[in-house]
Amino acid sequence: MPRFANQILRFFIKLVLGLMAAVFAVSLLAAGLIALALSLIKWLVTGKKPGFAIAFSRFRRFSRQNNWSGRFSQKRPETSDVVDVEVHEVHEARNDKRLP
Repeated sequence: MPRFANQILRFFIKLVLGLMAAVFAVSLLAAGLIALALSLIKWLVTGKKPGFAIAFSRFRRFSRQNNWSGRFSQKRPETSDVVDVEVHEVHEARNDKRLP
């Protein structure tokens, strides 16, 4: 009998925890949708784009340039310019006190 009671108790604990997790997930989804709706309403009223719209527009712009796939459609132009550089040595300031 105690074994049967333990099984029933475990089942109800799992059921309660599962329901709590489902309520948490649904409330998190609802909060996200409410925040999205409020930011869209603010966008309509003020005319200033929300952050997610700016981020998605940047992503769309970069994806059109094929920068995300690793293929670069624009090749770097070859430079035939020669740059002369004057070489000189840089000496460090010497201290008489050296660390061991």
